[in-house]
Amino acid sequence: MNRKSIIWLTVLFLMVTAGCSKQQSARPAQEVVVKAMQVIQQDTPVTYEFVGEIIAKDEVQVKSEVSGNISRKFVNGGDTIRAGQPLFEIDRRKYAAAVADAQAQVAQAQASFSNIQRDVTRYQNLASQGGIAIQILDTTVSQAEQAEALVKAYQAKLEQAQNDLSDTLIVSPVNGRIGVNELSVGGYVQAGSTVLATVSTVDPVQVRFSMSENEYLKFAKMGNSPDAWGQNLKLILSDGSEYPLPGHLEQIDRGMANQTGTLAMKAAFDNPNQLLVPGMFARIMAIGETRQGALLIPQRAVQEMLGKTFVTVAGANKEAVTKPIKLGPKIGNLQVVEEGLTPQDIVVVEGFAKTQPGSPLNITMIGLNDLTIPGTK
Repeated sequence: MNRKSIIWLTVLFLMVTAGCSKQQSARPAQEVVVKAMQVIQQDTPVTYEFVGEIIAKDEVQVKSEVSGNISRKFVNGGDTIRAGQPLFEIDRRKYAAAVADAQAQVAQAQASFSNIQRDVTRYQNLASQGGIAIQILDTTVSQAEQAEALVKAYQAKLEQAQNDLSDTLIVSPVNGRIGVNELSVGGYVQAGSTVLATVSTVDPVQVRFSMSENEYLKFAKMGNSPDAWGQNLKLILSDGSEYPLPGHLEQIDRGMANQTGTLAMKAAFDNPNQLLVPGMFARIMAIGETRQGALLIPQRAVQEMLGKTFVTVAGANKEAVTKPIKLGPKIGNLQVVEEGLTPQDIVVVEGFAKTQPGSPLNITMIGLNDLTIPGTK
């Protein structure tokens, strides 16, 4: 092949390559299929959310007033029980014997006191007639007083023995549910120290949660007192469902915890069906101020990167546009947007991960009912 042929082939190759490049560059970019929705603008009550733990309102450790071996057990672990219901019985034989012994001592002391009282009456008659010396009468009166005191002492001993015998039957101090780690028949109980069982009240229950110092200041500066926001609390369970009964704030700690800088609180919820069990985690939702004309978007539309938050919106020509935004509080599965959007914006909810700025969009509009996040109404 001569030199002219080589030059001609090179020129032809460059022309073909350039033509292909022009064809490729002329191809339109492929549309990205996305789901989007119009920014919602409406007056919105702002809700504040706190993570909490369900606890028993009252939790009582059952202990015995007397020592001994457990002779009978009337309940099983986990049973629902009522106040005054028998739980255990301590071996009562020695306590019954102590009552019988105390009764005998009282009877003996009373008999002795009665004899001395008769002597006092007789000596008083003799002394009035000068039949005996006054000193003898005084001595007999003193003996009668000592005998009476002994009767009272033995009566007190009898009362204590009867109380001990009564205390061998251990009853529940409250309505509630008994724990499963209680002692068994034959176990030894030390008075005042051995925990026989723990009984927790079940209705109502409390939810223990904490409010940060900044949250407390926000509520206080807006004039939202606990009497206002703490009277219609909602409880969201771990599966995302809302507990059907409202609660109310019941206790507020006296001050911020030194280590965590939070203010501990307790809210009470009725629990007639015993759905709520101590140890469950839940979220408390409190309604705060109402924001007029708030802008709302689905939480799932929000993107985060390097501490910044932004969303993808549909531009004038249905191309992808990235907008930085400033977020406000969460409202269910929606998010308040304080800066960065207008009511006219259309926000991409699904498919934004496949877009780039300027990407043409094939948009399917959706509404609130199409959101599938748990808790959507």
